Amino acid sequence: MLLALLLAAAAADWVPVRWPWSDPGTLELLAGTPVNCLLLERPAWSAQFNREARNAGVATLGVIREGTDPVAATGEAAELKFTGVVYEGDFSRAALDEARRAAARADLIVVELLPRTSMRLESTDAVLGTFQGVWPGINLADDGSAKAAPTGSPWIDTNTGFLRFLRAMTEAELWLGNLPPAGTVIPLSRYLQAIADAAMVGGRWIVALDGDFAARLARGDAEALEQWRRIGRHLAYWQEHRKWRHCRPYRGLAVIHDVSSGALLSNGILDMVSARHTPLRSIPIRRLSDEAIAGAKMAVSVDPAALGPEQKEILRRFTRSGASLLSAPPGWKFPEIRPGQMMVDKSEVARLDDIWRGVNSMVGRENLGVRLFNVSSMRSELVAAPGGRPVVLHLVNYADYPVEHVTVHLLDKFEKARLFDPDTPPKTLDVYPHGDGSGVDIDLVRSVATLMLE
Repeated sequence: MLLALLLAAAAADWVPVRWPWSDPGTLELLAGTPVNCLLLERPAWSAQFNREARNAGVATLGVIREGTDPVAATGEAAELKFTGVVYEGDFSRAALDEARRAAARADLIVVELLPRTSMRLESTDAVLGTFQGVWPGINLADDGSAKAAPTGSPWIDTNTGFLRFLRAMTEAELWLGNLPPAGTVIPLSRYLQAIADAAMVGGRWIVALDGDFAARLARGDAEALEQWRRIGRHLAYWQEHRKWRHCRPYRGLAVIHDVSSGALLSNGILDMVSARHTPLRSIPIRRLSDEAIAGAKMAVSVDPAALGPEQKEILRRFTRSGASLLSAPPGWKFPEIRPGQMMVDKSEVARLDDIWRGVNSMVGRENLGVRLFNVSSMRSELVAAPGGRPVVLHLVNYADYPVEHVTVHLLDKFEKARLFDPDTPPKTLDVYPHGDGSGVDIDLVRSVATLMLE
């Protein structure tokens, strides 16, 4: 049991990758990367591989999928000396609980990758995860053109709204286990987007290589090796700056919602509002308090009928302080979430437009923390360290080309600005007065950029 507790503490710093090989020689690919946790499917289970990985300081997790006997598979994983097991799929609760007891007896770490609607949000596990995630990127129509978001900019498929809600619910590590679209060859830029899409809101995407990439990497293809090294640099970037994961949303707009109002689903209200780069704070209804909403200038109550008397009084105090509150239209109710559902239904997206238009009208051109220009292909996240400084602005570019001349207008005054990205050394940028706040200009954003302000 002591060993399991120690491993659970170490899991906070695991950088996970799905590993398609059982040859111990492939561990050489990890040199120069921060990858220290490998997920292996049952055909690749090997006691020798686990031993060599353990000697190299790498954790191995045996993936156990639905449709197998999870208790028997857990026993096999223990015999092969895995560090832990990953239960991936839609298991029955009874079967999963029995398998977890078997894992505990064998001192195996347990990671659950379940449907979103089956996640144990109140769990004390070190890792909270799901296998359900959208593949991040600009959403294209059948004719190859970019679909439009409510703002008129290209619609970006993202997991950030869902992960923002999870981050507000738990201190556990958040793992997103979605796979590349089947039968496709994924450009390098899309891998980097998937990593950053999760990381900028405090999660981790479990890196999963498409079949073509894995085959080229296994035979030592020079281009594949260079692409793998760049993936490693981007993983290292987020790992080296893991203190950013402890930052919290910066003022801005608070969205009060819960599982019953679609917080676990992609394409919901958080994703809609984030398309206009409004700094966001997700507040689960059960977490609503004066402290949780303090500092926000505006709030949206997605399901007012779900609020209790104490929560309604908190919002009355919020509005008496001079802040603005938008509630969903009278009689509006989010439809019951289906088991295993991951996305807001298309018909419901249209109904969410009513809330979106209200938010757009309420916010107008007001700066709730930051206003950004020339960022139509991006998503952003504005956060602050405990104590309020430094303030950190993440920019993730979902286009397959760099973006030039990004302008940042900040609500508050800052004196120093440093720009970080995974591929170049940090750079000090000029800060200039803009209104009552500050302005910063960024010459180029390749795939990821982070502005640190003090």
